[in-house]
Amino acid sequence: MIKIKRVYEPFEKSDGYRLLVDRIWPRGVSKAKAKLDLWLKDIGPSNELRQWFGHRPERWPEFRKKYRQELKSKKELLQQLKVLTKKQKTLTLLYGAKDEQHNQAVVIAEMLA
Repeated sequence: MIKIKRVYEPFEKSDGYRLLVDRIWPRGVSKAKAKLDLWLKDIGPSNELRQWFGHRPERWPEFRKKYRQELKSKKELLQQLKVLTKKQKTLTLLYGAKDEQHNQAVVIAEMLA
């Protein structure tokens, strides 16, 4: 099972394997508080794409399209995620954005489904 959760939300045992998919470490979160199993920062969107998107919902369709293209060039990282989804009972993709519906974790989860 793949879950998506903000890194700022409290840790729960039901999170299973916790994986941060942001390129930049989230503000105000200590490594101890994040309770990560893995930070896969290179899976996050490029700085250019991230800055262009700016979490503006009207840009979401184009962001999804462009980010999926970027992910296609990160085959090794996607393969690593696919292996984790098979190994782990629950995989929680963590992200720092405020918008729960328009962020890279949503796109990654779609690609892994």
